[in-house]
Amino acid sequence: MGVAVAQFAIFAASQVGTPGPANMALLATGARFGFVAALPFVAGVALGKQLIIWPIGFGLMGLADTVPWLFVALKWISAAYICWLAWKVANLRLSPESGVTEQPPGFIAGLWVHPLNPKAWAMIVTGFTSFVSPDTEPLQATATIAICLLTTQAIFHPIWTYGGDRIAQLVAGKPAERYLMRTLAALTVASVLVVLI
Repeated sequence: MGVAVAQFAIFAASQVGTPGPANMALLATGARFGFVAALPFVAGVALGKQLIIWPIGFGLMGLADTVPWLFVALKWISAAYICWLAWKVANLRLSPESGVTEQPPGFIAGLWVHPLNPKAWAMIVTGFTSFVSPDTEPLQATATIAICLLTTQAIFHPIWTYGGDRIAQLVAGKPAERYLMRTLAALTVASVLVVLI
């Protein structure tokens, strides 16, 4: 009965810690703006997942039976958004051009990353269907999943962002910069395709 917390925590770490659209966005943001400037975005990304955990936990997936086209449309809208993010990453340059001032994405921008991330939806649905007993109270199941994922994100999201910051120190303004950003964009698109297929 309840939630298989240890098993779900391992699953959550394997999902949150590996490359995906959110981690590529965090890596690119850390690379472009630096670790400290990216922290509001990191917080938004982490809390944005809560915007889909709670509705799913309280029965949103039941709509899939009655309004299946809604979830198909959401899947493709989400994929288009992540591909747009990938295009932006591919065209990012780590050293700002002279005279150009650009603000890092903030907390609100971060909130949108997971609700429009097909990998996040798949991860959360898998969490509820594979690690929660059918007779578990929705509040208990949802709170457990939410706390596990938020804890995992609090560990891994800053690591990805800091990694971007460190990579930028090595390649900013060098020929490798363009290849790095295109590779990050390709990995972002690939992570979406894996979920869609």
